[in-house]
Amino acid sequence: MGERWRRLLVPALAALPVLAILLGLGTWQVQRLHWKNALLAELDASEAGPAVPLGAAPPAPWAKVVATGRFDHAREVMLGSEVRSGGGNPMLGAHLVTPLLRPGLPPLLVDRGWVPLERRAPVWHPEGEVSVVGYVRPGETAGWVSASDDPAGRRFFTFDPARIGAAVGLPGVAPFGLVALARQGGTPGGPGTEAPPGNWPEAARSLPRPGNSHLGYAITWYGLALSLVGVFVAFARRRLQE
Repeated sequence: MGERWRRLLVPALAALPVLAILLGLGTWQVQRLHWKNALLAELDASEAGPAVPLGAAPPAPWAKVVATGRFDHAREVMLGSEVRSGGGNPMLGAHLVTPLLRPGLPPLLVDRGWVPLERRAPVWHPEGEVSVVGYVRPGETAGWVSASDDPAGRRFFTFDPARIGAAVGLPGVAPFGLVALARQGGTPGGPGTEAPPGNWPEAARSLPRPGNSHLGYAITWYGLALSLVGVFVAFARRRLQE
């Protein structure tokens, strides 16, 4: 009997690390699931609540805020590349990013919304003091697979505020941006910044929601661990019967 059990020692030692890895991956996904659920709940609460005035203190990423200033339309740039449906036909476009000049505060890059690259309707340029309600967008760093920016042509694919600010002659811009939200019952604190009907840009209508597939991943890893245990039990039973 002892000899037969010893014959399972090497297979067991080989299976245990694999089992530990599978269980570890499943547990990690459960932890990610709790973190993602908390993040989504935070985004829901931020979107449902009032916008917080944006001052000199650095805001939390994705916070809903309101910033007051004057748009510098002469320094607007295009960001990213995105296809949307317009009248049943796909249209290639990008996001219109315009500096917001704020008295006593660093200029703030505002993503006013999506515009088609080829358009017939005009882009609306509000003048004077405006109050923009939106969510805070953290700055990014270009990766090795990122598309190349064209600073001279004011065409960017990575939201790097310092790089964009330098390209348009505005050093010292805020290290984060603001994504304007379409008005829901009016924009507090000043004239609205949402384009009138028939005009561009098309502002965002909600805060971003990251995908949450961690539960499926956790079930997959734990399922593989359970399968491994089942396979080993079947193998061990057959080996002991030999």
